[in-house]
Amino acid sequence: MKLTVRIWRQSGPADQGGMVTYPVDGISPDMSFLEMLDVLNEELVERGEQPVAFDHDCREGICGSCGVVINGEAHGPERTTTCQLHMRSFRDGDVIDVEPWRAKGFPVVKDLVVDRSAFDRIIGSGGYVTAPTGAAPEAHATPVPKPDADLAFDNATCIGCGACVAACPNGSAMLFTAAKVAHLNVLPQGAPEREQRVLDMVETMDAEDFGGCTNVGECVAACPKGIPFTSIANLNREFLRASRRR
Repeated sequence: MKLTVRIWRQSGPADQGGMVTYPVDGISPDMSFLEMLDVLNEELVERGEQPVAFDHDCREGICGSCGVVINGEAHGPERTTTCQLHMRSFRDGDVIDVEPWRAKGFPVVKDLVVDRSAFDRIIGSGGYVTAPTGAAPEAHATPVPKPDADLAFDNATCIGCGACVAACPNGSAMLFTAAKVAHLNVLPQGAPEREQRVLDMVETMDAEDFGGCTNVGECVAACPKGIPFTSIANLNREFLRASRRR
């Protein structure tokens, strides 16, 4: 495959940045999107140019660090992570635009790399339990209703990639925060901090300059792990419940 790739290049947070066009040839349809970027970077290094900076780690759709906007869509045309997107999703001769996440809460560090530490601070404000659990308990020691267990597991699959924020026209982090609240609040181990958790995590989310949620739903459509829209409704209920008891 022969492609034209237009990539956002920005040397640092203070640089204005802009799109730069690169021709890329010899791309196999079986390559991942990141492998295509590897090929481009090898060519750039050989020419004595700066390679494109992009974030990645596991390349297995688990860590969530690889996210970029591809042709205006978070993670690209398939509902998966960027590292699991393969070049067979594109056609020979395509022009592909690659940009970093666009949100005030995710400032650009360099090229396609953004600072997602705001998510860490949201989790740090309430994404934990204080109960001294010790060693792993016997599986049936604390009964958990099946619907609650399913809800917690569905939300715990969130990998914190940030696609929800990048896809949202408001740059909202509600789906991420909702997932982190739900997977702890519905379990007995998370009950002691239930009310304070949601208040603190929402307060931190707002302080990190993420936008407000207007229920557009783009976050759910872009989420590679399928976090449900109902998680946001659950977060709103938990927040109102906790606010009234203050």
